[in-house]
Formats: sequence, structure tokens, C-alpha cells
Amino acid sequence: MSFRLRGFEATDLNPNLDANSCEKRGKQSITDLGDGSEVVYVPKFLSAERAWAWFDYLDKEIPWTRPLIHVFGRSCLQPRDTCYVASEGLTALKYSGYQPHAYTWDEYPVLRDILQAVHEALPGTRFNSLLLNRYKCGSDYVAWHSDDEKVYGSTPKIASVSFGCEREFLLKKKPVKKEASNASEEQKHKRLKISCQDQHKFLLKHGSLLVMRGYTQRDWIHSVPKRAKSGSVRINLTFRQIVM
Repeated sequence: MSFRLRGFEATDLNPNLDANSCEKRGKQSITDLGDGSEVVYVPKFLSAERAWAWFDYLDKEIPWTRPLIHVFGRSCLQPRDTCYVASEGLTALKYSGYQPHAYTWDEYPVLRDILQAVHEALPGTRFNSLLLNRYKCGSDYVAWHSDDEKVYGSTPKIASVSFGCEREFLLKKKPVKKEASNASEEQKHKRLKISCQDQHKFLLKHGSLLVMRGYTQRDWIHSVPKRAKSGSVRINLTFRQIVM
């Protein structure tokens, strides 16, 4: 497996950012997952003051809902609050049997400000949709999944900005087909060893930015698991570009 950790290059993060929107402080890194998949992580993307101001707005002003979804043949409440914002004329979002109402950017101007900060940090991106999630406590979570819907294209770039309580973000390689029954024990052991290595964890801090790009959605799945000791609110904004 190809894995390496390196600092940002000039083409990865805009060096001419306004100090009010994004601060180039602390460690900034790119994790090469191999086979054209990468994760960019900026722990201190936003200043603490700006991040807390936006957290308060998001927590109080966004029309959060906890929808009924359908998973594995049964109905249940989604284990987190959500809201969806998108530019006009885009293909409707639908997941787990639920189609959220699409609010506009003009209805919540602060979201446009956050979008601008992300665009400034990632030159060339043109995000046009936003899925917001609010985790009210440690029992709220998102299960293993990948954002590999066709509407996002074959190599989507997905930018995630986190506010509030720190939570773990996990990545693991998508399951491979079962080994043939005649595979040698050495081959099976090698596959198991590789499988264990193909797992990564990021602690998403308040005001941080994480970007998945390349073939990450095709080859990897991710989750935010339950954590009993996480007693405060976490809000996450996930920016995507719908291309069809």
C-alpha cells in the first residue's frame, strides 16, 4: 500500500488567504491513500473566534431536522440532525429513501461566507451544494458509507468543515471480494495484513477543514462513530459539487 504524509504544496492551499477567513497556522498535511486517493487536513483552517461565531449562528439559525430514513429494510430516525442547501436547478439529493428540502444560499448568508472561505482555500473548486449535520451528543453518528453517487462525478472533491466538539473521522478501504477457497494461507495472511493497514483516523478539531479527493469515494468508506464521552454539540458542513 502506498502511504505517505507530506506538507502542503503551493498548489494545495491558497497562500494569499484573508486572515479573517482562513489562517495558515499549525500543521497542514496531505495523506496519500494510494491509487489516486488523497485526504487533505487543515486542523486550524479558521481562527477560533471566527469558528465559534459561525458555530453559534449554525446551531441557532439553521432549520435542523431529524428525518425518518430507510436502512436495510427498516425505518428509523437518522442519528443526527441535518439540513441541505443547494444552488437552483441542481439534481435533487436523495439518500436512504429521504429527499431533503433544498434551501438556497440567500436564505442563510453566513453559509455563503463559509463557502467563500473554502473556495479561497481550495482554488479551482466550484462547490454548489452543502449538507449540514449536527451531532447533539456522543450517541449521534454517521455509519460507514461513501459519497459515490453519480451526481458528484467519478472523482469528486468533498470539503468538510467542523465546528464544536472534536470527533473522530475514520476511513477504511472498501471490502474486497472474498479469497478463493484454494488460496494459500500465505496469500490470506498477506491480504489480512494489508486490510488492517488500510485504515486511517483523523481527529476533526473545531475550525478544521478536511478534503477528500481523487478516487477516495470509489475506493474508501468513512464514518463518524459513536463516542460515549462526547457530550457536546458538533456541527459539520460538507461541501460538494453536483455535476449532473
